[in-house]
Amino acid sequence: MDAKRRLLQVCSVALVSANTFAQSEDSFGEAFFVSKSSDGSIELIGSSVTWLLLLLSMFSIGLMVHLALANRRPTILPSSLSEGLRKQIKKKQFQNAISLAERDDSYLGKILVAAFKEAKFGFPAMMRALEQTADELATSRLRRIELLNVFGQVSPMIGLFGTVYGMILAFGAIVASGGSADPVALAGGIGTALTTTFWGLVVAIPALSGYAILRNKIDALTVEATIDAEDILNNFRPRPRSKQEQVLPTSQNDAKNAVVQQTVEAT
Repeated sequence: MDAKRRLLQVCSVALVSANTFAQSEDSFGEAFFVSKSSDGSIELIGSSVTWLLLLLSMFSIGLMVHLALANRRPTILPSSLSEGLRKQIKKKQFQNAISLAERDDSYLGKILVAAFKEAKFGFPAMMRALEQTADELATSRLRRIELLNVFGQVSPMIGLFGTVYGMILAFGAIVASGGSADPVALAGGIGTALTTTFWGLVVAIPALSGYAILRNKIDALTVEATIDAEDILNNFRPRPRSKQEQVLPTSQNDAKNAVVQQTVEAT
């Protein structure tokens, strides 16, 4: 008998707990995803603002993941490309070095290809092309993450719109009741105000945080890649000539630059 009673007690507690959990799920969904008016019907404008913010939240998170993958170190400054170029240049195999840079779609590869194309105009032209291309590509990468900044700035304003609308509903209920509104009548407007404010912050905080982190990461990696590319190009910098070398028609550095020019023109 004691075992049966304990079993019945456990079953009754489980049923009560399940019922309570189901009610809490319904109340959670109503509180955070659906805005209701004082008569219990769904409030369309408040619910629309909430779901708009939900969509913005999902889109911003997906965008952050995409941008984080697109701005990793291998896509900006691959170590294999840097080491491979240095080895080819050290072996005087300029054609292989240029081909290796052209096959790579990273930030480092693109700025070096732009510099190699200007080899026929001399070393200063190569450095100008590298710096100009580096600025353009870095600006392009930074422009892509500006959408996160827009989400972070606009979503609180959307939430504020819902907040103001919810307070209008609450004060409207007070006016309609002659100054002594029932708390249930006020709950709909206040709930709409708080829910939209909550989701506006949910969108803004991750978006602005992701924007700041990605911007700093892109700045650091692009600057590091540009410095590495300049160090690679320094292998083509003309060395000061001695008096004997000035008399000769060409020096060893001139011959090196001529080889690079012919290689670039051939490609």
